[in-house]
Amino acid sequence: MLKNTLIEAIHAGGIELQRYYNTVFHIANKEGVNNLVTEADHASEKAIIEVIKSKFPDHFILSEECGEIVMDSNMKWIIDPIDGTVNFAHGIPICCVSIGIEKDGEMIMGAVYSPFLKELFFAEKGAGSSLNGAPINVSKETTVMKSCLVTGFPYSYLDEPNGPLQLFEKFIRKGIPVRRLGSAAIDLCWVACGRFEGFYEHQLQAWDSAAGYLIVEEAGGKVTNFIGEKYSLYQPKILATNGLIHEEMIEWLKG
Repeated sequence: MLKNTLIEAIHAGGIELQRYYNTVFHIANKEGVNNLVTEADHASEKAIIEVIKSKFPDHFILSEECGEIVMDSNMKWIIDPIDGTVNFAHGIPICCVSIGIEKDGEMIMGAVYSPFLKELFFAEKGAGSSLNGAPINVSKETTVMKSCLVTGFPYSYLDEPNGPLQLFEKFIRKGIPVRRLGSAAIDLCWVACGRFEGFYEHQLQAWDSAAGYLIVEEAGGKVTNFIGEKYSLYQPKILATNGLIHEEMIEWLKG
């Protein structure tokens, strides 16, 4: 029932994305520069939560737009109703719905649905990852120099040593391809299915990575913070790779 509810909820969110896409809708700005929220974000979130509440009314919910719906439960649904809102607002189809399920502080299930690319990624703890129902695995590339990487930049630039621009420059000066798609959930899923060897980002929220983190791990990849410690959704830095380049990537990120 848990998986069925997750799939129903993520499709409900995807329907709202399709309904609003390339139409005229209200766009507001949250705190910070280009931190957008649209009517579609709220509609997607509402549709998702209605599905979850109809089946599991006592479950805790953490969602990007409405925040926490606190319940006395060991089950938490972590929702990003649109990951890649700036893309969506500009009619760029690289955006998705992301929902992860956490039990007793551990991710146990996640799904990422890109309705415009017609891709549904799913993972269950201990059961592997899939794309549109077919099993997926990370790539087998063993060196960073032969890898294709993906990253994202915070809209409020973090002026820190070895920050986003410095790391980006380091890679591209060596001729390593680094992409910037604008959706961390899709970035993670594309690592999981072998399109990218690695993804790193300096500043993510739990809803950005909850589902994708599990999808990468269940596809055979590795996810940590920048110094190789166990990854937590509730800290900002993430490094996700095929596992084979992970230690080398940590050295690149150290500066």
